[in-house]
Amino acid sequence: MNLKMLRQAAAGFTLFLIGVSGAQASGLDAPSGDVVLAVSGAIEHTNGDGVARFDMAMLEALGATEFDTTTIWTEGKHNFMGVSLDVVLATVGASGDTLKATAVNDYAVEIPASDAKDGGPIIAYRMDGKAMSVRDKGPLWIVYPYDSNRNYRSEVIYSRSIWQLVSIDVIE
Repeated sequence: MNLKMLRQAAAGFTLFLIGVSGAQASGLDAPSGDVVLAVSGAIEHTNGDGVARFDMAMLEALGATEFDTTTIWTEGKHNFMGVSLDVVLATVGASGDTLKATAVNDYAVEIPASDAKDGGPIIAYRMDGKAMSVRDKGPLWIVYPYDSNRNYRSEVIYSRSIWQLVSIDVIE
């Protein structure tokens, strides 16, 4: 089974878990709260106009991953909680090779889709149990488990760790 097939299978299971009917061809439920993340591009599952929009409750419903790590932007070790990037990509049925992640101020970085794997980065929405404000790099921050793998402690990976994330464009 290749990566695309695994992601599609995981997306179907995830959609089932969050209550979306398997009969809906394009479908994610519409967000009921403020949209915090929009995913577009090479994706199969949307909730309108070719975009998958998520409010915080929708992201939280995808299941939480958490880890303790240090960062170069904060002092000491912190606990980060969020949804795994690979789960978000599976949920939307992503099929691209590159992710263009954009922050609230239009700052953007490119992340290889291959970074999205079990034990890889999360889209963090809590630090030390508290929601992150825009002032504190939130409400969403792509965080890698820097302390668990020395390969994650590099300038390349640090450059991919975008905070104040608002959108991801999946590029084929």
